[in-house]
Amino acid sequence: MSTALLAVVAVILCILFRVLNVNSQPQRPSIWCSDKNFLDIVLKISPLLQEPYIPTRLWGFSGHMQTILHSIIGRVRCPWPIGERVYLTLQDGTTLTYDVYQPLDNSYEDEITVAICPGIGNTSESVYIRTFVHWAQCHGYRCAVLNHVGALRSVPVTSPRIFSYGNTSDFSEMISNLLDKYHNTKIVCVGFSLGGNLVTKYMGETDRDRPSHIIGAISVCQGYCAIEGTKWLLNWQNFRRFYLYIMTENMKSIILRHRHVLLTEEMKNRHKLNEHEIISAATLPELDDAYTRRVHNFNTITELYSWSSSVNYLNNIDTPMVFINAKDDPIVPEPLLEPIKSFASKRNDTLYLEVAHGGHLGFYEGGLIYPNPVTWLDRTLVALVGGLVLKHNISSKKTAQAF
Repeated sequence: MSTALLAVVAVILCILFRVLNVNSQPQRPSIWCSDKNFLDIVLKISPLLQEPYIPTRLWGFSGHMQTILHSIIGRVRCPWPIGERVYLTLQDGTTLTYDVYQPLDNSYEDEITVAICPGIGNTSESVYIRTFVHWAQCHGYRCAVLNHVGALRSVPVTSPRIFSYGNTSDFSEMISNLLDKYHNTKIVCVGFSLGGNLVTKYMGETDRDRPSHIIGAISVCQGYCAIEGTKWLLNWQNFRRFYLYIMTENMKSIILRHRHVLLTEEMKNRHKLNEHEIISAATLPELDDAYTRRVHNFNTITELYSWSSSVNYLNNIDTPMVFINAKDDPIVPEPLLEPIKSFASKRNDTLYLEVAHGGHLGFYEGGLIYPNPVTWLDRTLVALVGGLVLKHNISSKKTAQAF
């Protein structure tokens, strides 16, 4: 082998090692929590938070690999939970669906429903949702998964709207309908990515009545501020512009798939929509300027993003919450995490977990090349739900004793 060829191979290997970040070591999650009592309760049920998270050795230390494999391949040996799809017709004519999955273990005393809000354009059929649902079912929890309006190909759009970044009404409708079916259940809300933003906003909206059945909430891998997040996604650093392109095309495909309802002549005239501008939009801000802000009656995308961002609702949350992010998330850079660190550092009943690795919703663990079928995130979320249930039971007992 020639010296030149050896040099080329060496350079390629160096690049691979750098991209895969194989020199990194497993680390314990960092925890921000000013409420020692709340932290002690959570750790009692979730001792794994004090243990190192061990990603898949060869590629799991790369946030890009975790993110890409999660979005393209999903989970390994993923079960397909059997559920029941519920159809709701809302006042505006929208057909809203969610799927209910009953617990596989009925030996637990508490009746708990985990209300799940998936990421952008995702549904109960998304692979990462299915694995978490199955793991939660095995631990005695009922799960209800919101299907974002317009995301399911099998469910037609029946009114001129789809889901949006800040519209929590669909999630609220699911919660209300769940309580009509299961009067005595306690609810823990769990949101992933965009769903984490929606759950957090829902928990902090002052103009919304939330039932007392909700005993806690968990947000995973959200970006908190759409205005600041968009600025980061618009640059090429860490390939963020590439991820933005993928998200833009996914949103655009959903809109165009339902163009016969969303882009009728009446809708175009009412909201001044230009179909050519929508089709040619190259980034989410361009698409939101051409479509989203107009159908939601905002004058600018800044107004739309401010209304949508959960960071503007944090101070109104009065229910225990846990937030989780990965430092190597290529879609949510570290500067976007400062507000939640600050919030958790001074707020009771609030905990923020920051994991060194995991990417965006990846969190694969174990093995050299082939990861474990259950991810660190699946295990952690089920444990955290248990911690929130224990927190509620202890608080309820103290209240009862006071009277």
